[in-house]
Amino acid sequence: MKRAILLCMTMATLLLGACRSQKNNEIADNQAKPIWQDEFDGNAMPDTTKWSYDVGGHGWGNQELQYYTKANPKNARIENGILIIEVHKDSMENNPYTSAKLISKGKGDFTYGRIEVRAKLPKGRGTWPAIWMLSSKDPLQWPDDGEIDIMEHVGHNQGFIHGTVHTKAYYHSIGTQRGDTLQVPDCSENFHVYSINWTPEKIDWFVDGEKYFTFPNEHKTEREWPFNKPFYLILNVAVGGSWGGLKGVDENIWPQRMEVDWVRVYANDK
Repeated sequence: MKRAILLCMTMATLLLGACRSQKNNEIADNQAKPIWQDEFDGNAMPDTTKWSYDVGGHGWGNQELQYYTKANPKNARIENGILIIEVHKDSMENNPYTSAKLISKGKGDFTYGRIEVRAKLPKGRGTWPAIWMLSSKDPLQWPDDGEIDIMEHVGHNQGFIHGTVHTKAYYHSIGTQRGDTLQVPDCSENFHVYSINWTPEKIDWFVDGEKYFTFPNEHKTEREWPFNKPFYLILNVAVGGSWGGLKGVDENIWPQRMEVDWVRVYANDK
């Protein structure tokens, strides 16, 4: 009997090991097909072959308080292999804060794939970091052309990560946006991987590999699913605004930063 029990335990261990090995191999196979990435190596400014800047301080449609600067190392730089997007409480063109907004438009545009970003988020009331995507179409018509929010976090709701889509049929202004949240209590203390897996049939949202939301393609019209064309990546930290500033802005927490270890885009089976 003891030998039988030992044999069963050994077989179970081997099966578990095989399953883990298979899972690791599947991950390795997926990650063996990068189509675009930035590891933010060294100490420098962001790579201009991969990133451009959105510049200005007109509220960005959300009554935000920051001015996004261009190629200012105070607001965007690479230090010791980490991209830093840093908000400072300093006035520019009647905006009380400065920050940076990096975009990959025309330099990294994707239709489908797995997009992964390893990041550590700022903390405090009034901070609004985001990792997101917009259609590469010119001119852009929002929300008709779609928006994919891979990660949003607002400081007045510390530790809750939001994944959302906006389309003509589903967006926040009419209260129909589709999304979900996941609690990540240490999101401002430690790095986590925020990702989506985007296929023609659905978009899945993950934090550290844990899936927490799926937006399916209903196969109706582009009002519901405009996600069949190229989109580009956006990394930014906003201040205040209609959502980020819903409970005001703490004037005593600045500077604040989002740190990004890497951005990686992998091909998937279409």
